[in-house]
Amino acid sequence: MNFSTAIPTFVITLREGVEAALVVGIVLALLKKAKKSNLKSWVYAGVGIGIAVSALIGVLFSWIIQVVGAANPQYTSVVEPLLEGVFSVLAIAMLSWMLIWMTQQAKFMKAQVEGAVIQALKQNSNAAWGVFSLVFIAVVREGFETVLFIAANFQQGLIPSIGAVAGLTVAIAIGVLLFKWGIKINIRQFFQVMGVLLVLIVAGLVVSALKNFDDAVANFALSSRATQSLCFYYERFTKIHSCILGPMVSNTSTILPDEQFPGIILKSLFGYSDKIYVVQAVAYVGFLLTIGGLYFRSLGGGFFEGKNNTSSRQKPINSVKD
Repeated sequence: MNFSTAIPTFVITLREGVEAALVVGIVLALLKKAKKSNLKSWVYAGVGIGIAVSALIGVLFSWIIQVVGAANPQYTSVVEPLLEGVFSVLAIAMLSWMLIWMTQQAKFMKAQVEGAVIQALKQNSNAAWGVFSLVFIAVVREGFETVLFIAANFQQGLIPSIGAVAGLTVAIAIGVLLFKWGIKINIRQFFQVMGVLLVLIVAGLVVSALKNFDDAVANFALSSRATQSLCFYYERFTKIHSCILGPMVSNTSTILPDEQFPGIILKSLFGYSDKIYVVQAVAYVGFLLTIGGLYFRSLGGGFFEGKNNTSSRQKPINSVKD
């Protein structure tokens, strides 16, 4: 059993889970400060139902994949890689947006959460639902991105789900350490390290998505004479060829095969492939230069700081309890 496929899901779930845990911790701290501890149960309900809804979305995606694949069994070899490619594109878009936008907004996040909680508490009759909605949306937003990533790798079975559970468990533990026990953790550095890992993971997902689309088009091209022309890069150019990805630019299969250790770890975590084609290489470098560049330029501020509080950038996140 290849547990290496659980690593990238663990990393993504850990990062998303810690972000959600910070929101939950801030809400609980504010409720305690406002002497509204009776609303804590609504916070926990938002967390539990948010996780359940995220899992339900994952089950729904799996069901859709199975139904679509079973509808035309003769095209299963086309539908499966095509769906993986589509889900990969969605995951790339969502994770890239989250990485850049949330990093830019993180410096204002504490103030935004505080404002939302205070506004909810002002509405006495709907305070509970306001708090519940805030936490629920935060959890589902992070959970949805993880579900998309798992759906993009559905052929790997349940192993990525194990990574998701492990990541969620560690994220909850970090939340408890921060807000329950007051342990000081440099949350800014944590997010920066996780952000770099996420850039590399999503860049690898770009390579995998293109390979899935190539497989789908190649399998469809082989289904009949009429569709053979879909492959514009033919076998006569090289023994190891692609259908739509152009000529090969790198072949490390003899020194670092992607189906053996340690190549299989690199493949699962960073999308490493021992055979890279020109379109994949261009897309990979382009992603790192654009999304990676935007991410590093967005690291100007601290995480979960007040809007005008520039002196607190190095303070640990558990200072929100003050």
